[in-house]
Amino acid sequence: MDPYVTGAIIRRLREDRGMTKTMLADMLKVSDKTVSKWETGKGYPDITLLQPLASALCVSVTELLSGFDVRNTNTSANMMRAQIYVCPVCGNILCSVGQTAVTCHGIALPPLIDEPADALHTARVDIVEDEYFVSLDHDMTREHHISFIAAFSDNGLQLEKLYPEGPAEACFKISRTRKIFLYCNRDGLFRVPFR
Repeated sequence: MDPYVTGAIIRRLREDRGMTKTMLADMLKVSDKTVSKWETGKGYPDITLLQPLASALCVSVTELLSGFDVRNTNTSANMMRAQIYVCPVCGNILCSVGQTAVTCHGIALPPLIDEPADALHTARVDIVEDEYFVSLDHDMTREHHISFIAAFSDNGLQLEKLYPEGPAEACFKISRTRKIFLYCNRDGLFRVPFR
């Protein structure tokens, strides 16, 4: 936790709510000098105070620890701006359509940044009736495999989780599909050209 950023966010959130240091201190049953130490970066809130502090400031503990507050200004939830997150510990796959702070196993996860497909990650996209059939020749071992293939449309997400030893292929409804991505557990996220 960066004491400057954390102190700055505590101060800003406190002032945004029109609270004095004394008011916040009274809510948390600490002294106003303690709050002053937090805000100047000369001390940290005790771990037992994180939840009460976050509640008093009307934010989540994750926002408090990350050093920024999350304001979702994307009220229309545009799927074309969706972001994908993958936990390096458990492989958990998360998706958001607005700004968020994502954590898993205590790790702050950055959104994946897609790259153009390289020779190893070039997929074939065939049309079979009303679906895109996406497939590629890629190792599917425990150490190196395609973890998932996902298709984004303007109204949703289709995600096919893949497993080692299985085929690297998936089917997606053609209707409204705008973007297709594949994720390699070793090399990251790749765009799949399909039109």
